[in-house]
Parts: sequence; structure tokens; C-alpha cells
Amino acid sequence: MQNLFSYPLKLEDMSREVRKYELNAGAEELGFITEIMKVPAVKSFHAEVYVKLGKKNHLADVWGTVDADVEQTSVISLENFIRPYHADFELKFDTKMTEAELRELESDIEADVPDILEDGQIDLAAIAMEQLALVLDDFPRQDGEVFHFDSEFDDETAPKTNPFAVLEKLKK
Repeated sequence: MQNLFSYPLKLEDMSREVRKYELNAGAEELGFITEIMKVPAVKSFHAEVYVKLGKKNHLADVWGTVDADVEQTSVISLENFIRPYHADFELKFDTKMTEAELRELESDIEADVPDILEDGQIDLAAIAMEQLALVLDDFPRQDGEVFHFDSEFDDETAPKTNPFAVLEKLKK
């Protein structure tokens, strides 16, 4: 599948000053995001992403917000509905770390491990889509929908039977 929504940012294009990037998905791009998210439809997608290269260290700070209107199917009524989603995020990218160094750091559970640049760049659109995926409801339901389950095996409705009644029949 061809990536129709991408905004690669190369390391040499990053600055020590904060730079703002606005990402808006058009109709074709919304279709691509819909496929990626595995939902009935993504109606709108907007992200504001800020990037700043660290002064002394070799870390790039990436933060921002993602807003999207997503059509989902209720797990209760099985009807489609549209819900707005909002995500705030903050990430760090190490501009010099290698895959081997990353694996070494990941063994330390308590370490705050930054991401690494792949091919000397980061894809701001991929980051924004990932942030949306993280906030999507796994079991979406419309406001006010409540699941009620009436079991046919409730203690009050099920007849009381002796589990040893079958053995009594064998004695005879």
C-alpha cells in the first residue's frame, strides 16, 4: 500500500528554534488514514506539530496535538456514529543513536528511551497518525449506550437441581 499521507522532516531541516508544522489531510489522504486506522471512516484530520533540535545534546523534541473526527461502529447497537478525538503528545528523538545502542538502552526498564531517526529523518504525519491510533476507543459506543445482559442461568431464574440426581437413577 502506498503511503499517501507523509511529511518527512530531515535532520538538516531541523532547527534549534521551535518550528511549527500544520498537517491537514485531504480527501484522498483521509481514505488512506481510514485504511490504516481500520475504522469505517476518518472524516477530518488536523495536526499541529512542533519540532526543536536540542542545543547541547543530540535530541530533537517533537510535540503537538492531533484532532480528528472518526466514524466508528458501536459495539452495542452496531450503528455507525462520529466521535471527535483529541491527542496531546511529546516525543524525543535521538539524532545520533544507533539501533544497537537503542537495544542496549531498552533492556533498562526504567530508562526514558528516545526514539531514533530512521534514514536521518522523521515522518511527522506518521507520528500524528500514531497518536490518533493510541487514543481511539477499542470498544466504541455512542454516548449513553449501556450494555445489559440477562443470563438464562441466573440463580433466581434457573431451577434448582441436585447434581447427584443422575447418580440416584443409576442405583435403581
